[in-house]
Amino acid sequence: MAPSPFHPKASRHARSISLPSRSHPLTLQVEEHLHSLRTSEATSSSLASSSSVCNNLGGLKVLYDIVNDLLHLPLTQQTLAQEQGEDWVDEVLDGSLRLLDMCGTTKDVLSQMKECVAYLQSSLRRIRGESCLANEIEAYTLSRKKVTRGINKCLGDLRKLKKQHTFSSLLDKNHDIVAMVSVLREVESITLSIFESQLLFVSGPKAVSRPNGWSFVSKLMNKKPVECNGKEMERCVFEKVDATIGTLLSHKTHNGLEFRHVEAQKQLETLELSIQYIENGLECIFRSLIQTRVTLLNIFNQ
Repeated sequence: MAPSPFHPKASRHARSISLPSRSHPLTLQVEEHLHSLRTSEATSSSLASSSSVCNNLGGLKVLYDIVNDLLHLPLTQQTLAQEQGEDWVDEVLDGSLRLLDMCGTTKDVLSQMKECVAYLQSSLRRIRGESCLANEIEAYTLSRKKVTRGINKCLGDLRKLKKQHTFSSLLDKNHDIVAMVSVLREVESITLSIFESQLLFVSGPKAVSRPNGWSFVSKLMNKKPVECNGKEMERCVFEKVDATIGTLLSHKTHNGLEFRHVEAQKQLETLELSIQYIENGLECIFRSLIQTRVTLLNIFNQ
């Protein structure tokens, strides 16, 4: 019999069936990718940018591919199937469903944010008059504030889930089961953390109090240009858009107004592209989550 998957020196008398040994390529890849994602998430959590969010989503997709390959190994399925009815099985299955729900909610929020950006892009292409433009910009900001409230609610639910999440004891289990369950729990944990970073990035800067009429226009006109460098530029893309659309209302010359129109369009295109990249990555994760849940259900319903 092969030694324990994550504990090569485990007793050979632990059980009749064992998961793949730690030297198995899939086992090593799972550990490596988990470590890489933990490091990346810890680094980018306070410095979220579109590139870091997309990179983490890409790394998470690779991790799920490896985990799904590991779950499809005959030895893995035989070992886990013996655990039907155990508390940890229900926890893992419930966790896979929670991740799907959270991923679906996050996808909806992203779609709404993209619609807000597309609306303002369309308005800038159609409208040149200052009064009409102010109304359209106000409508955009109110829509974005509504989406931001949805994001904040989603973040609150996610953080509550992380805080209240408890696990049953595995003290009576052998190394094989403990190792595999630990991997599944860690994958769930890093997934929630990446979802949180993604939502924080898309939420943008903290919204101001609800604007009314020309008081809103005044606030935008007084916004100062935002200067950013490197990753900081990606982080403050929302602020740059706000500052630029504010200057649209303060230019008195036709040439100055046209220049700001072009600049605003470019920044909105960049913002829309960032959201699209994140949305694409999230869709890949959603499909992987479905695959993982189906595989687990098949294993435990044998």
